Parts: sequence; C-alpha cells; structure tokens
Amino acid sequence: MLEATQPTRRLDQFQPMQVTARKPKRRRVRGYILLALFLAYFFAPLRTNILFLGADTSPERGNLGRTDTILLATVVPLKPYVGLLSIPRDLWVTVPGVGEQRINTAYFYSEANQAGSGGEAAMSAVEENFGVSVSYYALIHMQGLISVVDALGGVDVMLESPMGGLPAGSHHLDGTGALAFARDRSMGDDFGRMAGTQTLIMALLKKSLQPSSWLALPQVIVAFTQAVDTNIPLWQGPRLFFALLRAPLFGMETRAITREMVTPFTTAGGAQVLLPNWDAIRPLLQEMFGR
Repeated sequence: MLEATQPTRRLDQFQPMQVTARKPKRRRVRGYILLALFLAYFFAPLRTNILFLGADTSPERGNLGRTDTILLATVVPLKPYVGLLSIPRDLWVTVPGVGEQRINTAYFYSEANQAGSGGEAAMSAVEENFGVSVSYYALIHMQGLISVVDALGGVDVMLESPMGGLPAGSHHLDGTGALAFARDRSMGDDFGRMAGTQTLIMALLKKSLQPSSWLALPQVIVAFTQAVDTNIPLWQGPRLFFALLRAPLFGMETRAITREMVTPFTTAGGAQVLLPNWDAIRPLLQEMFGR
C-alpha cells in the first residue's frame, strides 16, 4: 500500500513572519552612566568647606601680611546652600607651630618662614580651633580687588546705616572705591569691619551673577586669578560656580562670630584681643557646618 506524501511547497508560498529586532541596551546604560557622572560632579561631595582670606599685602612687602579678612564658607550643592561665617581677626587662638596668637597671624608667620605655605597654615589654624574640616583656601591680595571690581564694571552697595566712610543709601563703587570701603577704619572694631566685608562680598556676588555681567566674566576671571592664591583645582571651578549661581535663589546665609561670643582681653604684652567663648560658638558651627 502506497503511503500518502505531502506535496512539496515552494519557498515563496510560505507566509513571511515579522521579526522585531531588540534594540541594544548599551546606549541606554551608557546614558545612565553619563547622567550619574554629571549628577555626581555637580552635587557631590555633599559639603565643601573653603577658607577665604583677605591679605593687605603690597609689592613692597611681597606676600607678607596679616589676613585681616577671614571667612569660612561652606557649600552644599545638593540643597543648594552657601554659608559664610566671618571670623574676627583678633580672635586669640592656638596657632599650630607658633602658640597663642591672633588668628590673623597664622598666614603671616608661616609665609615668613616658607613662601607659599601661608594658606595651608591658616587652614590648619581654623581646623584645629574650630574643629571644622577645610578642603581649600583662597587668599585675595587686597590690591588685586581693584582690578576685579573694575572688570565687573563696579559694584553697588546698599547701606542701611553709615558704613565704610559712606552715608546710608545706595552707592556705586569702582575698584578704588571698593578697596577704600574694605580698608576703612571708621567702621570701628572687628565686628564693624566684618559687616562691611560681608556687604562688599555680597555685592560682588550679586553683580557677578547678573546676566548683564556675564560677558565680562572672562576679564573678571583673569583679574581674579592674578589677585588670588588658591589650592582650589581647576576642575572644581564649574561645580562651585554652579552652586553659587543657584544659592541666592534657594539659600545663602551670612553669619559672624558676634560680640556675645567673645570676651575682650589684654595680653601680658598689652595686645587687645578677643577670647573665644566656645560654648557660644559651637552651636553656630553645628548649625552651619554640621559639627
């Protein structure tokens, strides 16, 4: 008996099937990695502390000078938050390698001993006495302030009361005027000068962050680099600037060690200094720096 056989079908008689190719996941994974790196760069680490110093140096004295302006800044990009703490120059502390001295002498003594070491010494003095880890320092030579302000086209300060030799009201300052304002001694003691310094710094930040000033930023950066000694690496610049750009919208705070946090004291050598009241200062450090 013959078995039935299936007729042979030609290839063109088969119904074609739709096959959807899977897209490779490589591009998607690469995109996630790039996004993670972007976020890590701009938002990590969670906190960076920077010591800003203003030294009244001159071409005649070189880099030898005392840091009469001392600002400890903390930057938290994730919030974003920028805090500025003014430290009195006459605060009587233990300066590493020197002993009990005004805090503004840490830079001077180290720089006199070894050129270029003053910034690190000032950082060490702040770290040892305040218990706050400091990542970087930036020291501006006050004469260089003239070129920075002039590159910005001047700054505007609004004074609620007379300050820095100026009456209450709004004032436009060029570089020379800004330096005179910062140096003015009519503001009285440390606390008056700290208020004047913070006023000038906030005016500089406000002006530099205005879109109308952005075309001048290349000149400002050149003037700033010529006036400033710092150990902040170049790769940190964009992330710190990005945090500063956002901070005025979300949170920028200026604080100071006040009269109530210190006790006036006369040393055996007759120097008028300020003894820190750490019980009053530590809560402020905890609030601003998480210590």
